[in-house]
This record gives sequence, structure tokens and C-alpha cells, in this order.
Amino acid sequence: MVIVFVVVVVLALAVFGGLHWYLWRRLVRDTTARPGVSRRVGTAVLVGGPVLMFAAITSEQTGAPFWLQQVLAWPGFLWMALSIYLLLALLVGEAVRPLLRRALDRRTAPATEPEPVTEPEPAPADVREAAHVPAGARAAGEAGRASEASAPASAEAPAPTPAGPSRRLLISRVVGGAAAAAAVGTVGYGTYGVVSGPKVKRVTVPLAKLPRAAHGYRIAVVSDIHLGPVLGRGFAQKVVDTINSTQPDLIAVVGDLVDGSVKDLGPAAAPLAQLRARHGAFFVTGNHEYFSGAEEWVARVRELGLNPLENVRTELAHFDLAGVNDIAGEDEGQGPDFAKALGDRDRGRACVLLAHQPVQIHDAVDHGVDLQLSGHTHGGQLWPGNFIADLANPTLAGLERYGDTQLYVSRGAGAWGPPTRVGAPSDITVVELASRQA
Repeated sequence: MVIVFVVVVVLALAVFGGLHWYLWRRLVRDTTARPGVSRRVGTAVLVGGPVLMFAAITSEQTGAPFWLQQVLAWPGFLWMALSIYLLLALLVGEAVRPLLRRALDRRTAPATEPEPVTEPEPAPADVREAAHVPAGARAAGEAGRASEASAPASAEAPAPTPAGPSRRLLISRVVGGAAAAAAVGTVGYGTYGVVSGPKVKRVTVPLAKLPRAAHGYRIAVVSDIHLGPVLGRGFAQKVVDTINSTQPDLIAVVGDLVDGSVKDLGPAAAPLAQLRARHGAFFVTGNHEYFSGAEEWVARVRELGLNPLENVRTELAHFDLAGVNDIAGEDEGQGPDFAKALGDRDRGRACVLLAHQPVQIHDAVDHGVDLQLSGHTHGGQLWPGNFIADLANPTLAGLERYGDTQLYVSRGAGAWGPPTRVGAPSDITVVELASRQA
């Protein structure tokens, strides 16, 4: 088993190194005519970026001092996102290169073929006459003719022009510059979207068992806030303010609140105490809570005024609200227990279930849940990662039906790893329940 692990690690590092060598070749070597300052700076960036990325990941996984995690996180994780889009842009550039070559060939091709120039043959009389001319006179005459011939030629010769970059170098600079601009612009815009805070999304979900009195009941669903070395207290405050602005009846925090210990992130989570809803705020664990000390975080959110639902159910006035632990808790003997949360309930009442991962929908269907609220997927977070996330989850984002059970998956409010989203904007969703009896 150890040998297999080592082989996998070596192969992964080889692939990673090969991809960065490709980035260096296209962005640095091919765009610089000769070694110099530009090549040295580019090489330093292409070496320093991945080093910082591995340092950021390692510091977080090993529990390094939190200040060090914060220092390394921004440049390290941003490089992770930037390298992805540099690679994608350069691969597109490989298809563009032949087109640029053809365009340059057409511009530099001569319009017409030059007419051939032929040397006139000397007349026989000239040859005979030259034979009777003394050698000295003949030499002087030839020198004079040579000087006459050279004078107009030198006068008409064009002035030399400085040599520009070769065609290959020009194409490499155009493609490399465009790829760098596209990658930086994409990552910059995606990062701005995250740090500026999630937007509110509204979805109406009809429930057959919901009584008329609960028609229009609003649940603010927030998942995957991911407070950590990058997203801290200021971000948590934006999330809280956005949720409170919707004036919900109930708040559901469906996991992956943090990436770190209570000791390091307790102050960052403090704004959650300001959450306000008519029927309170509820919380279930996500897989990242079990990487960060789930028991301590459950106790902490309870202190902040949230109600943890650890495989339990609470009966509200018009429907049941249940919550189950995340699948990651199974390794600690704290996994989901649907029978405990839902086994003895009155199935004549509508039931809303909070469960972090969408894959838990199949157990929800078996237990007669009407609506499951989940997160976890981030909607893929970084395109084209959405295609991979879609394969791993029954629903990537949005509302879908599974038999008599509906599943709503939020893209989440924050981000994991790079504080960047591309093609999967963050959201806080207000789910409005609708009674079919209304």
C-alpha cells in the first residue's frame, strides 16, 4: 500500500512539474529572444508560484501558526487558480498559432514575381577591339567603368533598417500575452465575485403536505461559507448582513462553515451571533467541520445562538425540520442517522431536511422527506470543474425532484482553496415554501 501511495505521489508530481515546464516554455522561453532580466523574472514567477501553493496547502494541513497560513494562503491559492487558466488559455493558443502563421505569410508574401535580369553578351567587335588596346589603358578604362557603375547603385540602395523580432518570436509573444491577460482577467473577476459577497437567489418550492397557513414561508439557505486563512471575519459579516436583509422566517446553515480550529477562527465566526429570523437559525455539520474539530464547532455555534441539528428533528408549527450529520462523521462514529432523526415522525406532516451533501438524497427519499436542503458542490466553483462535480453528485446546483422528494443544492457563499469562482457564482438562497392548498 505504501509503495502504491509513493508511486501515485511521484506520478502526480511528474505531471504537475511537466505542466509547469510547459507554462515556462510558452510564457517565458518562447517569448524572450535571449537570456536576460525578463527571462529571469518569468522563471522566478513560474517557480515561486507552485512553491507558494504547496506551502499554503501544507501549512493548512499541518496546523501551522495561523498567521503563517494567512500569509501563504492568498498568493498560494491564487496561483492554483491562475495556473489552471494559464494552461487552458495556452492550449487554446496552440490552435491559434497556425492561423497566425498563415496570416503573417500572406502579409509578407511579394505581390508579383520579380523579372529575371540577364547579362548582355559583349559584341564580337568589342572583343576584337579590346584585343588591340594596351594593358594599362584597358585597366584604366575598366576602373572608370566600374566607378561609373557603382556610383548610381550606391545612391539608389535603401538605408538599412533595424531587425525586428522573428516571426516565431512575434507569434509566441502574441499568444503568450493574450493567454496571460485572459487568465489574469478571469481569476481577477472570479476573485472579486467571492470577496464582494454572495448574491441573493430566490426559489419557490411547492410542497403537497404543507398547510395553507405556511404558504410563503421563507427559509434562508447558506452553505459552504468556508471561513479560514483567506475568508475571515469581514466576509462572515457580509454573509450575515445579506441573510438578515432577506428577513427570513428561518435560517439554515447547511455545513462547511469553517476550515480551521475554533482557536484560530472563533473570532471570525463571531458575526453569526447577529443572525436574525422569526423561528431561529439552525446548523448541520459538513465534511470540513470534521477536518476542523466538529465537536468544538458544534459547541461554538450553539454559543453563537444557532441550533445544531445532530441527527435530530424539531417540530415547527406547520412542518418538521430535521438535520443529519455529514457522511465524513462516520470515521468518528458521528455519521448521519436517518432512523434517529426521522424514524418515528408523522409522515402526514411536511418535512424539510438539512443535509450537507446531495448524495444523502437517497436516504431522504426512503424516509419520506419532502424537501432536502444541501450544499457541498460549490456548483463546481472553477470551470471546467463543474463537469467533474456533476459526475460526483446527483444534483450539481438548483432544484430537482427524486420521486416524491425534492432536492435543492446551493452553490455556497464562500470558496475552498482559491478564493475564486468561475462559472459558479456564490449565493444565499431564499427558499419560499408554497402550499398547493393555497
